[in-house]
Amino acid sequence: MRGRGLLIATVVFAALAGVIYWSNRQKAKEESAPPKDTETSPKIVSLLQPDITKVELKKKDGQDVVVEKSGGNWRITAPEAFNADQEVMTSLVASLSSLTGDSVVEQKASDLAPYGLAPPAETVVITGKGGRTKTLLIGDEVPTGGQVYAKAEGDAKIYTVASYTRGSLDKSVNDLRDKRLLTFDQGSLARVELVSKGQDLEFGKNNQGDWQILKPGPFRADGLQVEELVRKLKDAKMDLSGSEDDRKKAAAAFASAAPVATAKVTDSSATQELQLRKAKSGDYYAKSSAVEGVWKATSELGDGVNKTVDDFRNKKIFDFGFDDPNRIDIHDGAKSYDFVRAGDKWFADGKELDTIGIQSFIDKLREIGAAKFVDSGFATPGIDIRVISKDNKRTEKALFSKQGADYVAKRDNETTLYQVDGKTVEELETAAGAVKPQAAAKK
Repeated sequence: MRGRGLLIATVVFAALAGVIYWSNRQKAKEESAPPKDTETSPKIVSLLQPDITKVELKKKDGQDVVVEKSGGNWRITAPEAFNADQEVMTSLVASLSSLTGDSVVEQKASDLAPYGLAPPAETVVITGKGGRTKTLLIGDEVPTGGQVYAKAEGDAKIYTVASYTRGSLDKSVNDLRDKRLLTFDQGSLARVELVSKGQDLEFGKNNQGDWQILKPGPFRADGLQVEELVRKLKDAKMDLSGSEDDRKKAAAAFASAAPVATAKVTDSSATQELQLRKAKSGDYYAKSSAVEGVWKATSELGDGVNKTVDDFRNKKIFDFGFDDPNRIDIHDGAKSYDFVRAGDKWFADGKELDTIGIQSFIDKLREIGAAKFVDSGFATPGIDIRVISKDNKRTEKALFSKQGADYVAKRDNETTLYQVDGKTVEELETAAGAVKPQAAAKK
């Protein structure tokens, strides 16, 4: 038995020795091998994006386009002078500044014709720091598909790049042109004027940066509605797909169409104007002071500017919005409620309140608003509510007067009268009465 055990041990030892020998030999082989090329995507163009000041797109069967950077903005200088779409140009320059290939198909090409590079389908000349240029040649599609041949002038190598890279560089004047009808800076927008439906409206921002109605007000503005108007004006674009004849027809249609609205926007640098008209066919046409010509407009823009002052007025009674108030005081006939928040908890008469009950009441208070605006009907108030919010810096007070089945509300120190649905007020009263102290925890 002892001899058999010794034999097994000898066999195991020999096997382990063999494994160690093979492992050491393989490691030595790997260490002696030349280092692998870790650059999986060979660089074709490598420039710092901020250094690029000019891009020339030259097509074999098309119109050359030149775009230059001046004062931090891109502008088309050929074949005609136009403002460029800054976002599109930023994307284009980002693609060019660090262009990599998928592979190298030939290290030193003597004949470029088989690759569609003599002449190339497209030539891109990039001007960088110090006026130095880098020229990129784009050729035919690789037979297997999904890639095209490319070459940098001065580099003998032929590369393959993804087909979408060629697509990102194959841009026409219309692709690169700024298509906005109004080119204002939304970040510095300070004033918006709108003449629509016989009303002259004007919106401005207060010291807190909130929109207010200046004309025919002053009124509280629904900031979301004003921002929606600004968005529609900013998104109004030229349709460059039509022919020159189509644009002449648009100008004739605009001349005979009925005026819908005129909008003016004022940012930190200038005031721009947009006129919108509607033809008998139902089509909208726009004319802007920022760009030449008359352009067909969308019905979305037409509906967005064809509004009255009431469409932009704030119908909510209270402005605390999504913030939790710091204190709420209610006097409803013989009933009174005083709710005070400390941290995340609410208290009344020194007792912590049930979270669900107080939150339900606050939600109803937050949403209470006018069904419409009225000119009269406010008499003796039966309910008054005071809301303190914004870290005790803002105080709002509203009075509610019963008028038939509904109520007429009036905010303190304001003349606007809000007609509020009677059922909404009754639900608010019920929610206030349903707020109870927090149940004691069971031992």
